[in-house]
Amino acid sequence: MKGLRISFIPKENRVFSGIRLFTAGVLLGFAAILTVGGCSDGREAVRIRAVSDVLRSEVIAIADSVCSLEPVTVTASFCPRSEGGPHDFYSEGDYWWPDPENPDGPYIRRDGESNPDNFSDHRIAMENLNDMVGKLCSAWIMTGDGRYAEAAEKHLRAWFIDPATRMNPSLNYAQAIKGRASGRGIGIIDTIHLTEVARAVMRFDEKGALSEECARGCREWFRQYLDWLQTHPYGQAEKAARNNHGTWWFAQVAVFAALTGDEAVIGECRTAYKERFLPSQMAEDGSFPEELARTKPFNYSCFQLEAMVLMCQVLSSAEDNLWEFCLEDGRCIRKALDFMQPYLADKDSWPYAHDVQHWDEWPLALTSYALAWTHWGEKKYFDVWAPLGHFPEEKEMRRVLALKNPLIWL
Repeated sequence: MKGLRISFIPKENRVFSGIRLFTAGVLLGFAAILTVGGCSDGREAVRIRAVSDVLRSEVIAIADSVCSLEPVTVTASFCPRSEGGPHDFYSEGDYWWPDPENPDGPYIRRDGESNPDNFSDHRIAMENLNDMVGKLCSAWIMTGDGRYAEAAEKHLRAWFIDPATRMNPSLNYAQAIKGRASGRGIGIIDTIHLTEVARAVMRFDEKGALSEECARGCREWFRQYLDWLQTHPYGQAEKAARNNHGTWWFAQVAVFAALTGDEAVIGECRTAYKERFLPSQMAEDGSFPEELARTKPFNYSCFQLEAMVLMCQVLSSAEDNLWEFCLEDGRCIRKALDFMQPYLADKDSWPYAHDVQHWDEWPLALTSYALAWTHWGEKKYFDVWAPLGHFPEEKEMRRVLALKNPLIWL
């Protein structure tokens, strides 16, 4: 089972896509009628239904296909280069390669170019967990069928509770570099693939769909991991990062704090969004200069946008709505969404450098636009999200697209 990767049903094979798009069109028309009528709750319900309709056939088919799969956790494989134990997550830095002039020496960096020979079994297993639990929770939300929650609980127990297979709630050995580091703070980016897991636990638990023991055990695991993120030097270094690494640290912490009910941490994250990320990372046109300067500017711009929108979705309250928050110069999350929207609709109009790798795989559907559609009801957001690929199978694209299940966030 080493290196297991789930094979999802290709989008082009969906039999009911025409019916689904027709229904989505009808729902959009109904949404417009409700907008005129001024029924706010009704409008939001119809928007969510439109998102569900786009995803329904594919999500349920995938959820049905994974119900019988057995859990694969970090204990299923081990890399001899890891300095950790069998319960420790281990990965290797993506952009680090053997030195041609010193093949047995320390690796050298090639920014933006992922080394396919690096150890990735644990990351793949975590990506699979995120995908499976996210789809199972989405299918459960759509149908109310308890077997999806039961299947999810099996994987949650294996990863976070069972002493024989659970992962340690720390990340001391992530994104190691041969000859240079046994682990690094930037490895915390790997656990973005626990965000939808944590959210699914929260959604299941709201309706009592998990056993009390499982729900309590998962919350305790994430409470311990949240403590590690805040206190370990790796976590403190990642928290201070100026680019997407810092944003994703806060986005992860926000999600995990929401699950564990840590209001103090939620407040800190909300303040960081308003006083740090908008002022320091977003330009007046809505772009992210730190990401545009990278060798994969399209990829990283999308990646940063997903983290920023996730913070808005998780951290907003009736008294403090980050979706509507703007700086005095007008910078806000809507500007970031509007900056990327035309390039997702027409990638050929992108005026910046092309990504050094995986340019052809873009664009993909960003959950950000499904959430923006449900929040504001602007059809351009739905139109740029609905027709794109939602569940990529290519390894690198699965790595960078951690948010794939908008229904669990709504």
